[in-house]
Amino acid sequence: MSAHPITALAPGSTLGVLGGGQLGRMFVHAAQAMGYRTAVLDADPESPAGLVSHHHIRTAYDDPDGLAELARLSDAITTEFENVPASAMAALAGQRPVAPAARCVAVAQDRAQEKAHFVACGVPCAPHAVIETTAHLAAVSADLLPGILKTARLGYDGKGQRRVANAAELAAAWAELGELPCVLEKMLPLALECSVLIARGHDGATVCLPVQRNLHRDGILAVTEVYEGNVPPALASQAQAAAISIANELQYVGVLCVEFFVLQDGRLVVNEIAPRPHNSGHYSQDACDISQFGLQVRTLAGLPLVAPRLHSATVMLNLLGDLWFTQGRSAQEPPWAQVLALPGAHLHLYGKTQAKHGRKMGHLNVTAATPEAARATALQAAALLGIAAF
Repeated sequence: MSAHPITALAPGSTLGVLGGGQLGRMFVHAAQAMGYRTAVLDADPESPAGLVSHHHIRTAYDDPDGLAELARLSDAITTEFENVPASAMAALAGQRPVAPAARCVAVAQDRAQEKAHFVACGVPCAPHAVIETTAHLAAVSADLLPGILKTARLGYDGKGQRRVANAAELAAAWAELGELPCVLEKMLPLALECSVLIARGHDGATVCLPVQRNLHRDGILAVTEVYEGNVPPALASQAQAAAISIANELQYVGVLCVEFFVLQDGRLVVNEIAPRPHNSGHYSQDACDISQFGLQVRTLAGLPLVAPRLHSATVMLNLLGDLWFTQGRSAQEPPWAQVLALPGAHLHLYGKTQAKHGRKMGHLNVTAATPEAARATALQAAALLGIAAF
């Protein structure tokens, strides 16, 4: 727990954030819209959040002077990136209110701890085994194969993962990953993927965004669809209840994303958590009366939480740097004018100066009165941008 509990902070206070990427940028925009000042710590002089913040501290996340400056400037501090050192957050918590707490971030940083937490919450997850030694490797049950081997730490967007069909492939994959601590998860027959964004206040109050239905490609979120009935209602209620249980068990404060798999037999299993806003919640900027970033501001500033209302069916398309290279080898700006001519198209670009393959450059939210209309327009936008149909 922070040595400094969160109390209500009035507009005009300064909210700090560790990390200067696009999630930090959208948090800064939401905070500023509500009258708050902001401070960002990120070493990159062109970080998306740093470029739009009142203060930009250009140091590494673990730099003592940078952390001291962030603490001096800020009335409360959050993070936009789960791989910020938990030790940095713990150090800040000795001086200012910090949410989420360092220990919550530490759980999300380590798949082994994360799986243990799910078990403690009674939330079903995939059968798995932790592999840290050759003895652990030799003891892996054949029932877990075929499976997916994932590094316990610093894996995201499909990085640090290998599919393995048998014991020989498992041994080779573990060697390829440097014999780092890993988690082997049994491969399950999936029907679909979904996620829940939950906000939990310092007083234990919780609200959830509507459940997001997600499509991943190459381990990266590609499409999110949100509308009434996007997943069966009973399943949506179960996912939200599981997310609340996970957040409560952690005594979490802030916005938390919980990702789930829905199996072909209808069962729900939790995949992983992200202690921050998430790509799959970006639709809320244009389809809800309170966005995930507005909720992040409210939890950090100690303001009341109100359940967001979905006012439009929506489809979110993730815009990767690959879209800048669909016409050839040299980067070329996508046809934004044609995309923005479509009804209900809301473009969000992150201010990154250089497009690269696989780099998240922005997202497009398409809103409409009906799911069918949102999907049809989103498919038009995808065709214009060179995104595969879905």
